[in-house]
Amino acid sequence: MKLKQLLALCLTCACLLTLFACGDAASPQSDAIGSTAPTSATPKPSTAHYTEDGKRIITIGTWGTLADVFYVSKHTDIYDDTSLPTLDADYPDDDEGQAARTDAERRINIAQMRLNKIREIEEKYNVVIELVNLTFAGIQESIRTSIPEGIPDVDIYQVDSQFGIPAVLSGYGVALEDIGLAETDVFNKQAVTKNLQLAGQDKSYLFNQSQNGGLTARPLAFNLTMIEAAGLENPQDLYDRGEWTWEAWEEYLKVLTVDTDDDGTPNVYGYGGYWTDLLRNLLKSNGAGIATGETQTLDSKETREVFDYIHKIYTADKTARPWDGANWEINNKLYAEGVLAFWIGADWIFNEQGYTGLPFEIGVVPWPCGPSGKPETNYASDSDSTWYMIPQGAEDPEFIYNVIFDWLNWYDYDLDIAVDYSWARERYMSERNFEYAQEMSAKQGFDLWESLSKTTNFSLVFLMQGSQDTQALIDQYAESYQAALDTYFAK
Repeated sequence: MKLKQLLALCLTCACLLTLFACGDAASPQSDAIGSTAPTSATPKPSTAHYTEDGKRIITIGTWGTLADVFYVSKHTDIYDDTSLPTLDADYPDDDEGQAARTDAERRINIAQMRLNKIREIEEKYNVVIELVNLTFAGIQESIRTSIPEGIPDVDIYQVDSQFGIPAVLSGYGVALEDIGLAETDVFNKQAVTKNLQLAGQDKSYLFNQSQNGGLTARPLAFNLTMIEAAGLENPQDLYDRGEWTWEAWEEYLKVLTVDTDDDGTPNVYGYGGYWTDLLRNLLKSNGAGIATGETQTLDSKETREVFDYIHKIYTADKTARPWDGANWEINNKLYAEGVLAFWIGADWIFNEQGYTGLPFEIGVVPWPCGPSGKPETNYASDSDSTWYMIPQGAEDPEFIYNVIFDWLNWYDYDLDIAVDYSWARERYMSERNFEYAQEMSAKQGFDLWESLSKTTNFSLVFLMQGSQDTQALIDQYAESYQAALDTYFAK
């Protein structure tokens, strides 16, 4: 921080000299946030830094191993990444050896593309890109102190959700819409970047690389053979027409819950699965949340609708298989026995619980929209843990975003190169299923209810069993969630 203070002093002196030279020239007002922000009479110092030959230095504040990402401007050879394999190794002349060689070739080609992209960006924008390891504690301190002062330590921060979300809610980030990005990739195709929309926020302040890992979605899976035998339409077709709603799903559950031996207990249930995933997805599909900001919203209209719906399908309609508290996995995996019409899907779930050799066809579909939800805000996946945030006070934030966008787009929109989805594609069984999972994974939302449940001991089981109604559930957990949020945002 001493270096930053010295730099700020030098910049201030330079500004004062300029004022003396130019008389009473008008000074631009600071747009910094916080009680320590400079007054309108104080010239706003430049936050941009340059090399001796005039190239702007784009600094990315990060921490730990994230600061070792390849490649940035200091790298001149792909083997600066010492973990990269070589083709000089002795690969066995068998299937396993040839697969290893093919993988090595792919990694080397990707490394070369990444390095080439750095050289291309340097020439296109006249910049250099640097990663600055602020440490995990240091990056939080930097956000809390340098941004309110109007002189952020770096051009862009890589933030963890646990301190990035509070930073956004404190007004420390630049809204992506405010720098002309509303009609760009980050809000549309999301082939390169995706945004994180926080509940209660009209704009988005955080973004990340779209293709930064596997598929994170938990779509609603279904037994298509069973549905067609009942004379019902493929739910995917309803979704494509914008007709896949809670009301429509409820009717499907009623038709597909069947007591074949008339003993009073259904042999086939409309739905069965993990209650945590059911709640997570229904909250998102209804524009609802429990812990999406500094105040708990258990008692909001949208969240009440979710609790009421779950209570109804379990206790009134009895179309959801009763929760088995003694065997967590059995609640979902019974689909493989053909006794569930709908359940929780995911590539890893199909891999573990069955996707080939079954006597029926499986489909997946995004979750239906609730009465307070709408497709464009039906965030269908949990958020990544790390995001990028351009701080208030950064000079020319649109320029910064464009440089980072190109850096992340090292694959030039070729998604087959960006991520190897062959494993996930196979487990989703059809291209249509896979595309829905991709779509859901790109639409990420944020809610702390599950991560805070270790503190609150939150559970829906009593609601599902009928021994608790919605109001009793809210009364039981509202205070503990608020206390947990107070602790979280005090960090």
